[in-house]
Amino acid sequence: MAIKGRKANKNPPILSHEFVIQNHADIVSCVAMVFVLGLMFQATAPLASVFIAVQHNATDMETTETPMTYTYGNKDLAAVFFYSLISIVMHAIIQEYVLDKVNRRLHLSKTKHSKFNESGQLLIFTAVSAAWGINILVKDNLVSDITSLWADYPVGHAQMSFMLKFFFIIQMSYWIHCYPELYFQKTKREDMPDRIQHATLYLVFCAAAYVLNFTHVGLVLLTLRFIEEAVLHACRLLYFAEKTNIANTGFRVWNVLFVVCRLASIIVAILTFHYGLAINEDQTLDISSGNFNTPPIRLNALVAVCLIQAWMMWNFIHFHLRQMRERQALAQVTRKRVTERKSKRNKKDDSKRYSEEEVNELPEVDQQTRKRK
Repeated sequence: MAIKGRKANKNPPILSHEFVIQNHADIVSCVAMVFVLGLMFQATAPLASVFIAVQHNATDMETTETPMTYTYGNKDLAAVFFYSLISIVMHAIIQEYVLDKVNRRLHLSKTKHSKFNESGQLLIFTAVSAAWGINILVKDNLVSDITSLWADYPVGHAQMSFMLKFFFIIQMSYWIHCYPELYFQKTKREDMPDRIQHATLYLVFCAAAYVLNFTHVGLVLLTLRFIEEAVLHACRLLYFAEKTNIANTGFRVWNVLFVVCRLASIIVAILTFHYGLAINEDQTLDISSGNFNTPPIRLNALVAVCLIQAWMMWNFIHFHLRQMRERQALAQVTRKRVTERKSKRNKKDDSKRYSEEEVNELPEVDQQTRKRK
């Protein structure tokens, strides 16, 4: 029986919106387990492996000394779908076992609670992606020789290492999972456009770099972006945790890092698309061999990268100008309040002084009577 004065906790109806939102992680994990269990049976293993394993192996199996390389194809869509399910499950695990526990200690407001969760999720993803990207750049020798960003195109770019291919599959899977998360997390309508825009830009950029075989330059640009974005979200979490001094120092570091990463991204794009790929002899469109090195595609890719960097820089400048105006307005209000307080104090002092002078001008008997009053 329910206690009087309290509402009984009722489970939402099965397959209702509230039921799906509350249990979406369990539902999605069950769907993912179907593919995993499919590997255990001989009849379903080939189909299940398409969703789980990396496909389109391009390695010559006769030469065992050659490291395994991969191309892209239609089967990658199945892998992106499966790892989107895994991203949803990981999102729920991080939310429940990490962010919710921290939120209970901080006692944040609803607005800060939503921003804290968003920054917490993105901090973990961007930090892992940045470390992963740096590891691939070092192992594939993309850091030591900058000409590797355009040299041997398209053969050396169309055939990707396992980690490079898996990196882009995970990237596309993660940004696809952000769309159903808007429903699962009950995102407010006013917050949806920014999140959709953020996820869409990443998804389009990753998919374009993957399909056009610009994975090397795409990896460099993504790594630069993830490094400065991880610093930003770490500073935001410190700010929400009321570690103001550390957060302010971190924001100043991020301001410098943001500008440096934007300039570095533009330089890398110009070197790759305007100078590096332009000197290749074969500049004909050949989809079968994966050659997309044509002047129109290079120009569009360069313009797109530069426009994105300029747009981010514009938002960065606009944000700081707005912050400056808000600080100036707050300073004016503070000065006005201080001036009003001083004027009130002066009026009180003047009234006391005038009253004392009036008393002194009275006869002695009246002064005693006035003081007694």
